[in-house]
Amino acid sequence: MQPHIRWIDDHEATGAVEEVYRAYKVATGRPQMPGILKCFSQRPDFLQQVMDFSNTVHFSEGHLTRRQKEMIATYVSALNQCPY
Repeated sequence: MQPHIRWIDDHEATGAVEEVYRAYKVATGRPQMPGILKCFSQRPDFLQQVMDFSNTVHFSEGHLTRRQKEMIATYVSALNQCPY
């Protein structure tokens, strides 16, 4: 499926985008950026803000533990047949 938003693939990334991608890969241990984040790649400053916000909302402890949040996210993704 071809994205409707022009994003920067991992092998095309240079400058600020490359740095944000590199930091993400180091922090997560993933070999490549997920498409859901690449859609913000034209604005690496905003991409970083989105990732910071997501980490705060999804992966911090609060009323629900991180484990509970990840279980909910996995279940919803499965219901939606979403690979994320």
